[in-house]
Amino acid sequence: MQNLELTFRKEYKSGLRFVLKRIPGLLSVSMGIIVGTGSSFESAEENGISHFLEHMMFKGTEKRTAFDISKDMDTIGAQVNAFTSKDITCYYAKAPSESAGQAFEILADLFLHSNFPMEEMDREKSVVLEEIAMTEDTPDELCMDILAEAYFGNTGYGKTILGTSDNVKRFTQKALLKYIRDRYNPKNIVVSIAGNIEFKEAEELVEQYLESVFVAYPFQDRQKDIQFTKRHLYKFKDIEQVHLALAYPSVAREDARMEATMILNSVLGGGMSSRLFQKVREEMGLAYTVYSYLSNFTEGGQLNIYAGVNAKNLQRATDVIFAIIADIQQNLFTEEEFLRGKAQIKSNIILGQENTATQMIQYGKHMLYNDALLDIEKRIDKIDNLTLEDCRAAMQANFDKAYLATAVVGKIEKGLTL
Repeated sequence: MQNLELTFRKEYKSGLRFVLKRIPGLLSVSMGIIVGTGSSFESAEENGISHFLEHMMFKGTEKRTAFDISKDMDTIGAQVNAFTSKDITCYYAKAPSESAGQAFEILADLFLHSNFPMEEMDREKSVVLEEIAMTEDTPDELCMDILAEAYFGNTGYGKTILGTSDNVKRFTQKALLKYIRDRYNPKNIVVSIAGNIEFKEAEELVEQYLESVFVAYPFQDRQKDIQFTKRHLYKFKDIEQVHLALAYPSVAREDARMEATMILNSVLGGGMSSRLFQKVREEMGLAYTVYSYLSNFTEGGQLNIYAGVNAKNLQRATDVIFAIIADIQQNLFTEEEFLRGKAQIKSNIILGQENTATQMIQYGKHMLYNDALLDIEKRIDKIDNLTLEDCRAAMQANFDKAYLATAVVGKIEKGLTL
């Protein structure tokens, strides 16, 4: 069972939630402020604002310049960063345990007191526009963005995290402040800390630098506009490889079949011993890179497949991928493959427990999504008790070709035969 002496949670009057995973014996601590917002919550006109706001949070506060934020973190040997995804935005710092208080004060300062200087805003727009242009020059990333659009359309999870160039150019200080008011409500925020720090010390930091500043006010969460378009999209690019991606429907994040689906994915394309890697790359030499992965959200999920191939091998590689999936659907897989997949996903969970940043994100996201403490031991027990029949039952929620979406980027003149 979960060691309750090492895991804590607290909810404050403002609605802010705090979760701590203590890891005695380490010399460091990771501290994150996680907001339940990202590109899937944005309107068409806002698309990209979550990510742009994340950038602007580092451009100066009432008492620190952008350089001061970096300098003050470097002075105590700490690291600070942030990321935006489809449904969360996370600001985090990692520091030696002895410097946790100083690092958290800086993190809270940039989170609460950023003042978005106009000159920094104009400069950062140029930076983000270059980031968008870079994606256009990174065909595998571009292919995945197009795949999301093919599966979800221009709604919900189909929106890109970076947004559009036109949107970024239009963002104003007023728009950022309104978005903060709408989405950065303490009821939509979790502070997650993992590492070698006492609960009392961590609690005092959260209360001093965040809860004492927050004011409770009504929060109306947004309903995501989610559609399933099942399209097949192609983009011509004068490059040597053709990038192929496929998306099948899969299970939601908290579905009881999640762990069994993870084993399905592991056997299909989750590693070097997987069916895709061994057949498409090792046996047939059709691709250098081929793999599958899961994208699981509250409302549903995707099982995605990617391969980079020569244009003349595109249809052949696609046919082989479909044949591998059909074989798994008809015959499932061997006991050896099942045990290997089980060991792989169990190992990934266990190894993640040795990284404070990984645990900070895991515990924080679970609290945000489920308003509950993550129980790692319970999840490992569930994996240990999985059977081949559980994987067979999970098959019903995966690989439905009637809802297949595809994306192809490269020097192509016609689409695929599906």
